[in-house]
Amino acid sequence: MPKPTQKAVRVIPLGGFEEVGRNMMVIEYGDDRLIIDIGLRFPEEDTPGIDFIIPNISYLRGKEKTIHGIFITHGHYDHMGALPYLLRDLGNPPVYTTALTRGMILKRQEDFPDSPKPQIHLLKKGDPTPMRLDPFIIEHFHVNHNIPDSIGLAIKTPIGTIVHTCDFKFDFKPVGDEPADLQKIAEIGSRGVLCLLSDSTGAEHPGYSLSESVIMENLDPIFKNAEGRVIMATFASLIGRLQQGFLLAEKYGRKVAIDGYSMKANVEVARALGHLKIPQGMLVDVRDAEKIDPKRVAVFCTGAQGEARAVLMRIANREHRFITLHPNDTVIFSSSIVPGNERQVQYLKDAVMRQGAHVFHYRMMDIHASGHAYAEDLKLMLALVKPRFLVPIHGQYSMLKTHAELAETMGIPRENVAVGFNGAIIEVGHDKIQVRREKAPAQYVFVDGLGVGDVKEIVLRDRQQMAGDGMFVIIAVVDTHAGKVKGSPDVISRGFVYLKESQQLLREARDLVRNNIEGHAQRAQQQPNWMHVKESIKEELGRFLFEKTQRRPMVLPVIIEV
Repeated sequence: MPKPTQKAVRVIPLGGFEEVGRNMMVIEYGDDRLIIDIGLRFPEEDTPGIDFIIPNISYLRGKEKTIHGIFITHGHYDHMGALPYLLRDLGNPPVYTTALTRGMILKRQEDFPDSPKPQIHLLKKGDPTPMRLDPFIIEHFHVNHNIPDSIGLAIKTPIGTIVHTCDFKFDFKPVGDEPADLQKIAEIGSRGVLCLLSDSTGAEHPGYSLSESVIMENLDPIFKNAEGRVIMATFASLIGRLQQGFLLAEKYGRKVAIDGYSMKANVEVARALGHLKIPQGMLVDVRDAEKIDPKRVAVFCTGAQGEARAVLMRIANREHRFITLHPNDTVIFSSSIVPGNERQVQYLKDAVMRQGAHVFHYRMMDIHASGHAYAEDLKLMLALVKPRFLVPIHGQYSMLKTHAELAETMGIPRENVAVGFNGAIIEVGHDKIQVRREKAPAQYVFVDGLGVGDVKEIVLRDRQQMAGDGMFVIIAVVDTHAGKVKGSPDVISRGFVYLKESQQLLREARDLVRNNIEGHAQRAQQQPNWMHVKESIKEELGRFLFEKTQRRPMVLPVIIEV
């Protein structure tokens, strides 16, 4: 990898660009490095069997001793969820974060006893003392997001200050949090900022993002008028939304049961740190929720994205051990739909409504507020920070590009904005910003069960092929001395054709395999190369099955020599 231009800072995203999630950023000056966030991304339909997708840290191999610290900006999995998988390979550098995020990291760490314990240093809210990690001097500032204790960073380097907003919004009436520290942000801007790295996820939305106080005003009548139980599904880490739920439950005399492993863990941590105010005696075990008068109980749970094994889906499918839907129950989907989850969420809503429950979701009324800045919020951040250069971060390409165009309307020249991609090496100098030709590796790394990175693209393609057109296994027993197939080859079909209704196809397939094997045996002067024979069967049988069915199942020939 060529060395950076003298007197330049490199900004290297290893995830979070041209996608939503898997956020990880390297800030580099010479041979000194900081990392901002190490997040994961949840799998989609084209990654069957995968648990998580995490950043590729190949670029940092051999550079572990040059990493001075990892800064985690807030407690969402897309910013801190990959820590247990990657911390050892990064040399276990110190981790810097706020109290709530620290609690959530340590709680998650309990599921990874073999992962090294992170060395976490606490960043206190409102502490003005800069931290020196030579050659960097780092300050943090409070921002609003949909989880408390979220921070942005101002990183002073030898050539100028880099500001990283993290995921943010401006909320002047937040619930369970304080407004963003505009005074601190403006003070940092007044000193001069070389480059702003600013959240782009909400850039395509005009206006200002909604305040959480508006959401609470809209949730209030739903709780007030509910004739049965209130079941509110949201993200497990949406602490502010849960606080609203507890306040409304108290107002209307309801007990609350919490279900969902991650949600219960987050509530435990947030309550212990004072970020959740829950009246004494309000919480009840989910096993007792059915025994309480429906007008006196609420259930807060995971599953608003239609996840197959999450709580709300199990309730809707009548698979939950303790909760059964009843007519007049009210189900609130208090989250937006993550792109790619539309079909599952629609199925979930239909399943709930078929059982007579009333459904409320964000497209009907404002019962979910994004945690990300909209266009006018982004303009306000630009006005406060007054950067020379801008790198839009976090989001799909259209979001990054829209943010870049917004910056132009704020007077930042087009040549002073760099729209990057995962693996881009963005070089920021005194007078110029550029995306260099060389790239850092940024391909997906898959987590599947206990395996990290052992599922490669070819394995994924095999899974996709089996999911698309099924599998066709044909097993032939071969008399190696006579060069003949003994009996009729056995066929196993999964997801391709129903064997009982495809007898003619199977006869022709068996004949094709028999002729292929015996033909190779006759032509071979000595013992045939059976690996070559299997490859030949795979190709010939694959063509035959496609001609007959216009489908391409995975073909697996098995030859048993006797």
